[in-house]
Formats: sequence, structure tokens, C-alpha cells
Amino acid sequence: MRPYLAYIASTLRLMGRDRSVLFFSYLFPLVFYFIFAQLFDARQNPSAMAQVIAMVLIIAVLGNGFFGAGMRAVQDRETNVLRRFKVTPIGAGPIVVSALVAGLVGFLPVVILFFVLARIVYRMPLPHNFAAILIFVCVGVLAFRSLGMIIAAVVNSAQEGGILIQLLYLPMLFLSGATFPISVMSVWVQTLAQFLPATYLFQGVQSMMIAGQGLRANAMSILALLITTVVALVVGIKLFRWEKEEKISNRSKLWVLAVLAPFLIMGIYQAKTRENVVNAKIIAREAARNRSVLFQNAKIFVGNGSVIAHGSVLVRRGKIAEVFGTPPADTKSFNADVVDASGETLMPGLIDMHVHLGAPGGVYKTPAKYADPGLLKRRLAAYLYSGVTAVRSTGDFLDPSLELRKEVGSGKYLGAQLFACGPIFTTQGGHPEELLKYFPDSIRKAATTQFLREPESQAQARAQVDQLKHAGVDCIKAVLDAGYADWGLFNRLNTGIYDSVMSEARRDGLPSATHTGSSDDVKDAIEAGTDSIEHGSMVNVIADALFEEMKRKNIAYDPTLSVFEGLVDMKTGNAEVLNRPLLQRVGPMDLLDDTRSMVQSTKKRVPVEGMKSFYSRQQQNLLAACRHGVTLITGSDAGNMLVIHGPTVQHEMELWVESGVPAAVALQAATYNAAKLLRADNRIGLIQQGRDATFILLDGDPLEDITATEHIHSVVFSGEQIDRSDLFTQDKD
Repeated sequence: MRPYLAYIASTLRLMGRDRSVLFFSYLFPLVFYFIFAQLFDARQNPSAMAQVIAMVLIIAVLGNGFFGAGMRAVQDRETNVLRRFKVTPIGAGPIVVSALVAGLVGFLPVVILFFVLARIVYRMPLPHNFAAILIFVCVGVLAFRSLGMIIAAVVNSAQEGGILIQLLYLPMLFLSGATFPISVMSVWVQTLAQFLPATYLFQGVQSMMIAGQGLRANAMSILALLITTVVALVVGIKLFRWEKEEKISNRSKLWVLAVLAPFLIMGIYQAKTRENVVNAKIIAREAARNRSVLFQNAKIFVGNGSVIAHGSVLVRRGKIAEVFGTPPADTKSFNADVVDASGETLMPGLIDMHVHLGAPGGVYKTPAKYADPGLLKRRLAAYLYSGVTAVRSTGDFLDPSLELRKEVGSGKYLGAQLFACGPIFTTQGGHPEELLKYFPDSIRKAATTQFLREPESQAQARAQVDQLKHAGVDCIKAVLDAGYADWGLFNRLNTGIYDSVMSEARRDGLPSATHTGSSDDVKDAIEAGTDSIEHGSMVNVIADALFEEMKRKNIAYDPTLSVFEGLVDMKTGNAEVLNRPLLQRVGPMDLLDDTRSMVQSTKKRVPVEGMKSFYSRQQQNLLAACRHGVTLITGSDAGNMLVIHGPTVQHEMELWVESGVPAAVALQAATYNAAKLLRADNRIGLIQQGRDATFILLDGDPLEDITATEHIHSVVFSGEQIDRSDLFTQDKD
């Protein structure tokens, strides 16, 4: 042990005198530290400062390993420093080991310095997992010091060493993320980067700093770095040479590949799975959401009915940090980007409480287009583009819905937040079982388990609700609807079974929604204690007493005027609803064109007056619910004909206002009321301190003109200012 300690002490003294070591280990990273901090506006974003630390740590580790260890060892051999130890009892082991340990000891002050400067100069709090970060960095330092030593072992001169080091150093410097964010690179470049050890070190530090991950999440990277360290240590000792006259064969230089073998294997794996490419995107999104931004001089619709005529909203780390009734005069003290929102209305993101993502809302002339696997994600992107930041799926395939919810929730894909009700509870021969005949043969069988639940007893109903709770659904939906002659007749779900579905949902803590088609259905749903009535009554006017009971039990009403308008337009051949500018922008254009052609071919199929009477009945029910103080929520039933995913909530509110509902009531229904029914009002639906910074900025005042909700200036989602132009291309390489 004494030879090891003695040589470690000697190596530390030599390192302290070596200007190149001091430059690449200390000064060089510090220069980048302050440059990157300014470029990334680190004062406004703790995640940006964390990214800066990750970047300069990798630069420092690379310099410490390749130049501080590798070139230093070559120079010691070239200048005959090592020859002096040849006659001593010290073998190659202490020299190689001391190079690793001394480099680590000398590097730790740099790591501490980076965090101290971040705390003092840029006000970044010390990460809660600082110890894990420190351990991970130590493993990385040892691995790259060992890489430097293996380079020194296989080169025959300082010139050869310089060439080999640059062949490894420069790609790792520029492709690992240490100098340019890896998430902005082409996918093929990101894939190539997965073969470089520095990429795993950088992404590990970055994920720990920004996403708060620990050592377990980076276990594979740690294992690869440790294997590299051990292999390089063994090979370095075996190939160690004391004098420059001792030469090594070219074949022996292939040991460098053996040392890098763990990363070649991991690179092949990553090229197939692209896990790290996806993780880099998620971490970059997390960093973007942590910026500090002050939105100044906006009119603020809070969501719960109150309005701030002229105020400001401060966003920090994806949350609303403060809401100002009067814009602050001194904005510099906030260390935040300032956005002047004069003339704009800031309000919570809109919420559509009734969508079917699996249906397009129109028709395609080419049947193959229905099977596009990217359509569900694109529809969520269309919602977010339109300022609809959350949607509730009230009848889609279970597994794809949960997977899509996970993908959006993780930040892997950028789209509206998804709340999934899961399969629809109905009975054999009940609605919407009749839709299965339109499904392709290949998926019709799966639809019976993914799309519907048809319990035959109360016990089975309760068990199926429990299973869906375990699967992770956000709500439960059931259908009480016998239909009627003009639209089709259905078997109606047994009320005893239906009551069991509702009671078990309450017991499991899940919100419930009930599709109704008549006043009798509404009455049974109220008695069972559903949380929301979907559609109301298509065949008659709902009695005032039922609305009074809904108010007393706090049952929400979702009139879905959009789908009823769509039914009328389909029967009368009116495709005007497809010409709205915002809908034209989110398309898809082929869907709009094909649907328009189909609708116009159906002109004058039924008398217009009869359809107007049908639609007027839905308006009457909505106004009665509003008059009785029933909680209103906005759902469009998107996916049905002429209700195309995108700016659905805006059109629903426009129909409400046309029917006589005040704009303020419609706006609250689309924000706070909807969020409360989703049991997410502690995060969304309100412009209040502590809520998610998820809101939209509108050109104009929707309280004066509800169509202003379609004039979107910008969308902020969990603190991230969305580049809406990229939403429909985010999955393309």
C-alpha cells in the first residue's frame, strides 16, 4: 500500500506543476462554464444551469482523462521520467493506479466549484441527489482516466498519442451533448453518439440534474464505465512501458477497441431501441419547462369566474409562481424572461370533456388512411395546437389510450393531456355495440374487450370496474339509452347493473359519466349518482325538477351541442363548419376535403325544419340547465361526423353563446368546471399560484367575443412555450 500512496502523492505534486493539466482540468472548463451559462440564460432557468454543469463536467472529465492522464503518461515516458522508477521496487501497478486516483482527487474540487458557483452566482439550489451525482461523476472520471492510460500504453510517441486522443476526444466533445444539445441533432447523429462513452456520462449527469434520477436509473451506464475502468486498468498494467525506446506492435493497439467494447454493445442496443434518443428529448423538454417567464400586462380570465383586468403571471419551474393584480414595475428582480402580453387575454388551457380519439370525425376516400398508427398522437397534437390542453376520452380502445396517456405524460410526445375513461359499459345489443360492424375484421374481436364492457350481473359489473381501476383509467363511462325510431333502437342497460357500475366507481374513487338519450335516462342516472350527464335528452325536453335535482347532487351537464349540430348538418348537407380557419390549420386537409365532398352529396335528404326542431330541443335543455345553476362542462363528442379533433371546445362554446349562454359561463365550463370534474383542479383549470403553468394567450377578449378563443397567440404547457409549428412534425426523423 505504501508504494501506491507514495506515488499518488508524487503524481498530485506533478499535476499541480503541469500547466497543460491545470488548463484542461480547471481553466478550460471554467471558460465554457460562464459562456454556456450566459448563452442558456441560466439565471432564468435552474434546468438550464443544470445542463450547463453537465456540459462542462463532461468537458472537464474528457480533458482530465485524455490530457491529464493520457498525454501526461506519454510525456513522462518521452522525457524519461518513468525510467527513474524502473530501478525501484515500484512496479507498473502503483503507477497506473496512482494516475487514476490522483486524477480523481485532483478533479473533485472542480466538481464542488461548479456547484458552488451555480448556487452563489446563478441561484441554482443544490440537487437533492447531489451524493448520487458525485458518485456517478467519480465513476466517470476513473473510466476516462483509464481510457487515457490505455491510449498512453498503446502509442509509441507523443505524436501518435496526440492523433489518437484527438480521434476520440473531438467526437466525444461535440457529439455527446457536452458542447451542443444532443436533442437538436439529427436522429442519425444522435444514434451515432450512442457508441461514445461520453454520451452516457453526459446523459447520466443531465438526467440526475434535471429529471432527479438516481444511480439505479443509470445502472447500465455505471456498469459499462466500471467495466471499461477494470479492463483498461488490467490492460494498461500489462502493456506498461518504462522507456520510449520500448515499442509496441500495431496489433496491440486494438486493445483500445476491447476497452470500448461495452459501449459498442450499448450503441448497437440503442441503435435498435433509441431509448437514449427519446430520453434526451424528454430531458430537453423538462429543461424547457423550467424556465422563468413573466407575462406582463394581460387581461386574465382566472377560470372560476373572476377576471383581472390588467395583471401579470410569473412562471417558474413549470408552475404559476405568482399572479399579480397589477403588473410589477421592476421586472429585473424576477430574473425571468419578460413577455409583453398587452392587448391579450391570458386564460387556462381549454378542456374537451367528451372525445373519441379512435374516430376521425370525418371520412377518408382511401380506406388505408384509417389505419395510420400515428393518427391518435396527431389528434392530441391538433388539440394542443388549438389551445385545448386536456381532453377526456369517453370511449376508445383501452390499451392504446393508456399507452398514449403515458407517452404524453412523460414528455416523449407533445400533445394535450389525456384522461381516459376506458371501455364503455353497456349491454348486448346496446349502444355503441352497433358501431362494431364498421370496424375492420382484423380488430372487431379485440374491440369487444378493448372498447366495450357488457356485464351480465351486478357482481360482474363491480368486478369489471375494479379491473379498470387497477388498469389505471381516469373515469368510468356507462350508457343508458334505448334510442328512438328516427335514429335506431337499442337494448338498454339493466338499471340494477348500471347502479352497481356507478356505486363501484364511487367506491374506487373514480369519476363517472353517463350517456343518456331521454329524460327517463337522465332520471335514472341522477338516482344512481353519476358525476356527469352526457348529451341529456335527444327525444324530449328535460323537466325542471330533474335539473334542480342535478344541481342539488352537484351532477354536471355536458350538452355536446357540437355533435347534434353535426347530425343536423349531415342530414341537410351543410359542410360550412369545416371552413373555420383554425380547423383548416390543424386538418388533416385530405380528411377535410373528403368529408366536405361526402356531406355535400347528401343535400336535402331530410326537411330542414324538422332538424332545426331537433337541435332547438338541445338548446332548450342547455339553457334550462344554465338557468337552474347546474354545473356545466364542455364536451364536443369529437370523432363523430363533422366534429373533427382540434378546436372543438371553441366551437362548442360558440354554439352555447349562440343559444343564449353568457360567454363567462361557457369559459368557466371549459376550464375550472371541467378540471374540477376531472379531479385535476389542483393542477389545471385555474390561473392561481401553485397550479401548472398551462394556459393560452388570445388576441382579443373572449368575454366580449367568444370567437377570440380561436385567435391563439401562444400556448404554454407546463411552463413550456409551445412551438406550435413543430407539433405535427415531432415524430419525423
